[in-house]
Amino acid sequence: MSTTEPDALLGPADIRELAAALGVRPTKQRGQNFVIDANTVRRIVRTAEVRPEDVVVEVGPGLGSLTLALLEAADRVVAVEIDDVLAGALPATIAARMPAKKDRFSLVHSDAMHVRELPGPPPTALVANLPYNVAVPVLLHMLDRFPTIERTLVMVQAEVADRLAARPGNKVYGVPSVKANWYAEVKRAGAIGRNVFWPAPNVDSGLVSLVRRSEPVKTSATKADVFAVVDAAFAQRRKTLRAALAGWAGSPAAAEAALVAAGISPQARGEALTVEEFARIAEAKSA
Repeated sequence: MSTTEPDALLGPADIRELAAALGVRPTKQRGQNFVIDANTVRRIVRTAEVRPEDVVVEVGPGLGSLTLALLEAADRVVAVEIDDVLAGALPATIAARMPAKKDRFSLVHSDAMHVRELPGPPPTALVANLPYNVAVPVLLHMLDRFPTIERTLVMVQAEVADRLAARPGNKVYGVPSVKANWYAEVKRAGAIGRNVFWPAPNVDSGLVSLVRRSEPVKTSATKADVFAVVDAAFAQRRKTLRAALAGWAGSPAAAEAALVAAGISPQARGEALTVEEFARIAEAKSA
C-alpha cells in the first residue's frame, strides 16, 4: 500500500500551474514534453516492475510527474536534470507533495551524458521519459556506466522504440538495436498516446523494456571493437558486409577474410546479424 497522499501526483492543472510559476515553456530544442496524466506515470511504474527495495535513476524528470510516482514505489530515486530552472524547482516539489519521501530523493544537476557517478547506493533500475533527440545515446551511456542497473523502462518516440526493440532481419534493425542488445534483452512494452503530454507531441510514444543480460556476450573482443564493426556495417547498410566493412578491415579482401573466419557470408548485410555474430567478426580480425 502507498503511504502517500492520494493527490500527491501531478495532474494537468498542477503541471500548468508549476510551469507558469517557474516561467517554463517546454522547448523543442530539448525535446521536452511533460506527462500530465497520473494514470500514465503509475502505469509506467507498474510496467517497470519497480520494487520497494529499488534505487531508481530517472533521466529528465522535468516538473516531477514520473519522479513522484517512482518515489511512491521505490526505496530511493535519483533524478538527473540538465535544465537549470527545472533542477532548481524539483526538490521543493518533492518536499511539498511527498514530504515523507523527500530524504529518499536526490537530484543531480547535469547533462546525463556527462554523469560518471550518482549519490547514494548503486542504482538498480532506470526509468525515464527520454527526449527523442538524445534517447539512444543517453540510454546506452547509462547502461554502460552503471552496470548495477538490472531493469530499464524508457518512454521514447515510437519510431525509436521500434528501432531499439527490432530483431535481425527487420527493416528498422540497426545500430541502436544491436548496441542495446549488447547490454540487455530488449522488447516493446506498450504504446503511449499523445494526449497524456503537454504540449502534445506530433508523434506517438512507446515503452521499451530492457532487462540486463544474465551473461554478457561471450567474446574475447572488447565492446569498443564490436561496436566499431556495428557502426561500419550500418554506415552503408545497403552494401554487403564485404564492401561495408572494407574501410574497417583495411580492404575488401581483409573484410572477407574476417567474415569467413567468423563463419559469416561476405554477401550478408548488417541487418541480418545478431550482436553475437558482430562479436565474432571483431574477434576474427584481432585473431
